[in-house]
Amino acid sequence: MNWLLVIAGAMAGAPLRYLTDRVVQSRHDAVFPWGTFVVNVAGCLVLGVLTGAVPDERWRLLLGTGLCGALTTYSTFSYETLRLAEDGARGYAALNAVASVVCGTGAAFTGVALGRTVWG
Repeated sequence: MNWLLVIAGAMAGAPLRYLTDRVVQSRHDAVFPWGTFVVNVAGCLVLGVLTGAVPDERWRLLLGTGLCGALTTYSTFSYETLRLAEDGARGYAALNAVASVVCGTGAAFTGVALGRTVWG
């Protein structure tokens, strides 16, 4: 039954990722992959809040594994970073790699603290 929760969350997370990426990227006329950056950092924040606030495993499966798992995308982040480097935008590639890790980790820590403070 747990797998159904993961599927349900992913059914919302995947289209949310695509739509958010398209909206964010359309507002930035830049080489930098802002859409992927935003969904990954937002997913880290949401997962952090869940980790800090939600003890129920079913909610973590639905929202953490399902929704956040489909919302965030390491493969697209890796591909876009590689593409930037191959296209000669090595500075943007390095910025994407460093900023994604730093901001994603910071968002996760912030989310845990927020989750514990508000709901914990």
